[in-house]
This record gives sequence, C-alpha cells and structure tokens, in this order.
Amino acid sequence: MTSPPPPDPAPAPSAAPGPAVRHPWSTAVTVASWTAALAYPVLLYAYAVGEPEPTGRRLLPPLLLTLLVVPLLRRRPEVVLGLMLAGAYAATAAAGTRTAHAVFPAHGAPAVVPSAGAVSEFGYLQALLTDIAVGWAAANRPRAVSVAAAAVTLAVQTAAVALRQGTGGEVVASNVLLLGLLLALAWTTGRMVGQRREHIETVRAQAAVAAVTAERLRIARELHDMVAHSIGIIAIQAGTGRRVIETQPDEARNALAVIETTSRDTLAGLRRMLGALRRADPEGVPLTAAPGLADVDALAAAGLDGGVRVRIDRHGDRRELPPDVELAAFRIIQEGITNVVRHADTDHCRVVLDYRPGELAVEITDRGRGPAGTGTGTGISTGPGYGTGYGITGMRERAALLHGSLTAGPREGGGFRVAATLPVPTAPTALEVRG
Repeated sequence: MTSPPPPDPAPAPSAAPGPAVRHPWSTAVTVASWTAALAYPVLLYAYAVGEPEPTGRRLLPPLLLTLLVVPLLRRRPEVVLGLMLAGAYAATAAAGTRTAHAVFPAHGAPAVVPSAGAVSEFGYLQALLTDIAVGWAAANRPRAVSVAAAAVTLAVQTAAVALRQGTGGEVVASNVLLLGLLLALAWTTGRMVGQRREHIETVRAQAAVAAVTAERLRIARELHDMVAHSIGIIAIQAGTGRRVIETQPDEARNALAVIETTSRDTLAGLRRMLGALRRADPEGVPLTAAPGLADVDALAAAGLDGGVRVRIDRHGDRRELPPDVELAAFRIIQEGITNVVRHADTDHCRVVLDYRPGELAVEITDRGRGPAGTGTGTGISTGPGYGTGYGITGMRERAALLHGSLTAGPREGGGFRVAATLPVPTAPTALEVRG
C-alpha cells in the first residue's frame, strides 16, 4: 500500500504592495509645471509695472506668459484659474495706478505712463484668457464647480473694472455687462463640449453593451442548436438500442457508447456555460448542428471568394474537441478572416490551429496595411479606443465564457494579429456524471 504523497508546501505570503514609485522625469515635469504656474502672476505683475504702454504689439509678452500655466491647466484648472485671476487683478491694478499717478525716474525726467485705453486693452486681454480657463473648467469639471469658477471670475473682473475706471457710471455697467456676456459664452461653449464628450462616451458604452448582448444571444442560439442536436442523437441511439438489445447485443452496446460520449460532451459544455446566457431566443433557429473546426476549410474557401487566400496550419495532436470549444474557435477564425477581407488590404492571411495539452491555441495573422496605409491590418485604430471594435468584442466574449483569453493588435513590421487560447477540459468521470 503506497503512502499518500506529501502535502504541497504552503505558498510563501506575498509581500504587501508598496507605494507606487514615480519616475524621476515625471516628478521633474510636475515640479516644473507648478513652478511655472506659480511664477505666472509674479511675472505678469512685473511686466505691468515695468511696461509703460501695454497695448498693441506690447500685449504679446503677457499673452505668451500664459503658456506657463498651460501644462497645469489640464490637471488643475481651478488652481490655474485662481492664479490667472490673481495675476490679472494685480497687473491691471498696477497699470491703473500708473495711469492715475505719474512716476518720475531717478534722473528727473517724467516717465511715460500708460493711457486709460491701454489699460483697458490689457484688462480685456486678461479677461479673455481667464474666460478660456473657465471654459476649460466647464468642459472638464462638474457643473457646480464650473459655475462657482465662473461666479468668482465675474466678481474679480467686476472688481478690476471698478478699480480701473472708478465706481458708478454707465461705463462701468457696460463693461461689466460685456465681460459677463463673454464669460457666459465661454462657459456655455465649454459646457457644450463637455456634454458632447459625455454623450459620445455614453453612446460608445451602450454600443459595446449592445454588441456583447447580441453576441451572447447568438451564443445562446448556437448552444440551443448544440443541445438539441445532442439530445436528438441520444434519443435515436436509445431507441435503436432498445429495439436490438436482445437480438443484436453488439449493436446495442455501440448505441450505448454513442449515448455516453454524446452526453458527456453535452454535459461538459452545459456546465461551462450554464448561467451565462438566460435571455430567450427572439428568433426561430433551425435545429442544425453547430459549426466546428471541421468547417474551417469552408471558411478558407469563402475567404478566397473575397480575394484573400487563407493558409491553414495545424499543429499538435489533432483531435475532436468539445462542441462549445470548437464553436468558439470557429467563430473567432470566421471573424478574423472577415476582418482581413474587409479591412486589411491584403490578398493572403494565415490561420494556425495548435492542439496543445489541455488547450487549443488559435492565431490569425496578416501583413495588410489597413485603410489608407495605416498599417493596422484590420483597420482598427491604435488610439485610446483601440481594440474596442464590436467584432473583437464578440471574440473576447466567446473566449471569456470558456475561461480563455484573446489578444488583438498590430504586428511589428505591419499587419495585424489575433490570438486566442481556449482551455479544453478533461472528460468528466462517471461519478461527476452521476452527480
């Protein structure tokens, strides 16, 4: 009597994840961005104090100074807006003070002070820049935050107008009204841009959900076909065995063997997919056998009709797999070849079926350039939304339902590659079948 094998050693406890380590270059960029943004109001004030006539072409330097806060605007628009308001108010006040009080330099000659029109041009430029920051906040921040930013901006701009031109009067009222209209226009434009972006993201998410739902319904219909086909075979073989069990025992034994094999395969498929698909089939479906890897050659012939020569390579010990695994592999290959025909701009592709122990590996590759020579093969963008095509979504869904994996992306040197790995479960034991 053999002794039981020793228990597996307990896995070593994994170390607790430490704090994320920031790259030195990222830290340097962050420090530089904050330093430049904090220096903006100081430099703007210094320019307003030192420049005698901030008008015309002399407005270019304060406009270029705004570039200091741009890197921080995308991440901290509220902070940038506060710095811009502080700098604009201080600089406008300094320019207005020089208008009201002439300054005499050390050598005794009177200094040239800016006119009221120059101060107005300078103030309107700063108001325009802060309005742009408000529009950015409206496009990228919640409504309450952007409304508060707009209110604070209008209050600071009103205070600057009153300080520059004195309190009361129709001139102050008209200037405040103009600034308010410009600010409302900037806020509304930014809000519309933000809502449009949110709408696009919502539509994209809904389309992805709809694609997954449609793919699950399609899988449900095919699972229905597989089960109906298997039960039909079992019923026929059971009737045959019942009729010949006394006269032809060997034939009855063969019928029982077919029933056992078919029921095992069906049971394995149902166990893996039960509970994943529950919605009813809205359309009538013919009770035919689901396609499998034996039909891949027909896909190659169909691809040739579309102008693409499909090369099929099979590696490993070729064997019959569970119907749901063969169906998933067939659909992945079908979608991959369809993408090549439609988008790859090439006349050939390669399909590899690798029968490995415990899994099936499927790979579809091409050397196409994609639309307009993009080099993406199947024409799928490599931007932020890369890999979200509905065909690829369906392939990923099929692989995930079988606890497999799928990757899709451009190849080095051009072309596209779709690779899937589908686990192949072992046949259930007699105890599992009875359970």
